[in-house]
Amino acid sequence: MIMPRGDTLLLPANPLFVWLTLVFAFLLNPVPLGRVPAMPDFLAVVLVFWNVHQTRRVGIGAAFVFGPAMDVHDGAVLGQHALAYTLLSFFATTIHRRLLWFTVPSQAVQILPLFFAAHLVSLVVRLIAGGMFPGWELLLAPVFEALLWPLVTWVLLAPQRRPPDPDENRPL
Repeated sequence: MIMPRGDTLLLPANPLFVWLTLVFAFLLNPVPLGRVPAMPDFLAVVLVFWNVHQTRRVGIGAAFVFGPAMDVHDGAVLGQHALAYTLLSFFATTIHRRLLWFTVPSQAVQILPLFFAAHLVSLVVRLIAGGMFPGWELLLAPVFEALLWPLVTWVLLAPQRRPPDPDENRPL
């Protein structure tokens, strides 16, 4: 693949770092800040990031595994987050090649509909199961997730941007 101008060649991602960031996002999600419908889903953002950048390591299976764990922790309908995360991962994997050609702010605009769809699926499952409508503030959560995208990209790609060990015999 031809790289866009100005992009640096990244080092391979450490699998341990990838999975630790997913676990950290899972643990950060239920931080006791109250029941705010507009709270962004940190696990969804990190999951989409790794679906886009490390498609072969983090896929739909990882999203499905984190889904029931998030359901249990939130006390939600079992399968609500699993369905939302699985669909989110599927569509992120589908557009990952196209998405990498855009700048990071443009990527945030491109993934905003994915986050809206994930929240819509989660809301529909909750309402079908007899839950209450959380309010219109729920529409702010995907916007906050898209606004987090540049920060998450900068933080999670930082270990891959390290310069390689200098070698006097290597021409590059």
